[in-house]
Amino acid sequence: MAKEIKIGNKKIGDGHPCFIIAEAGSNYNKRFDLAKKLIDIAAEAGADAVKFQLFRAKKTYVLNAGQSDYLRKSAPIYEIIKSMEMPYSWLPKLARYCQKRGIIFLSAVNDEKSARKLDPYVVAYKIGSFELNHYPLISYVASLKKPMILSTGISTIEEIKYTINNLRRKKNNKICLMHCISAYPAPIDSLNLRVIPKLKSVFKVPVGFSDHTPDPLLAPLGAISLGANLIEKHFTLSKKMTGPDHRFALEPEELETMIKTIRELESALGDGRKKVEAAEKELFYFAKRGIQTIKNIKKGERFSKENIGILRPGKQVRGVSPKYWSIILGRKSKCNLKKGQGVPKRCF
Repeated sequence: MAKEIKIGNKKIGDGHPCFIIAEAGSNYNKRFDLAKKLIDIAAEAGADAVKFQLFRAKKTYVLNAGQSDYLRKSAPIYEIIKSMEMPYSWLPKLARYCQKRGIIFLSAVNDEKSARKLDPYVVAYKIGSFELNHYPLISYVASLKKPMILSTGISTIEEIKYTINNLRRKKNNKICLMHCISAYPAPIDSLNLRVIPKLKSVFKVPVGFSDHTPDPLLAPLGAISLGANLIEKHFTLSKKMTGPDHRFALEPEELETMIKTIRELESALGDGRKKVEAAEKELFYFAKRGIQTIKNIKKGERFSKENIGILRPGKQVRGVSPKYWSIILGRKSKCNLKKGQGVPKRCF
């Protein structure tokens, strides 16, 4: 079983509710009022945490990186990232507002300075897929001794192992991994959700899924059914807003539906122990077959196929299990039994 960790007051791991991260990212479009509105939406939908992104263009891309094809924009990627930078001065305000709304404040970081600025305000760090091989950053964040959630898009098992070993050398074992497909949006046939149990088996840590599909249910429910301990999903006020991540993000009603359905799925998945459930009790007594009389039987009379059968008892008391059928046939009854009555063990 994968080791559990704790983020804030939430335990994450097998046997605990799925930890749901509502990914605000940069979908507040550089407006503080919209950032607060996204926190409101995440809290009202029932998310455990709301996550932003804290980056600086000069620590992310080379200056002449050019244009990104997937964004379908003519502006160079460096300029786009520069325009989306969150001011450090927002961090304490957003953290306080999250606390007021009863939701955990998280952020992804791309560089050491941002991690240092963020440290007073978060109980855990998120490291995005594109930073998984930024070993100096990961080593620095590990030294802060807080839980780390690592996305694994565009990475191999060998690369993940290298990063995990670096963390463990830094004596930070408070690790979660997120299976992730780094495509925006991610095609359904690219998701490879069966990687989730593989990562859990190899690394013995909680594993989740960071979903970049526009569908609110398919991938999160599939991931949880395969053992995911966390789900991260982008959300927005409206898919029609300007920005790179709005078009595949969930709108408020979709986020609420996703979280509600995840909680219902968890209830449906149960604890894995096969037993008679409370909802089955009525038909357990009414319809589970037993050996019942089909005629009145006098004490001393032999049991036969003419006076007993394997039947559902309805409102009669159920008789012994049908496994006794071959034993009971031909024996003399030790009791007087009425038609329909279950045959008890003391009577044969």
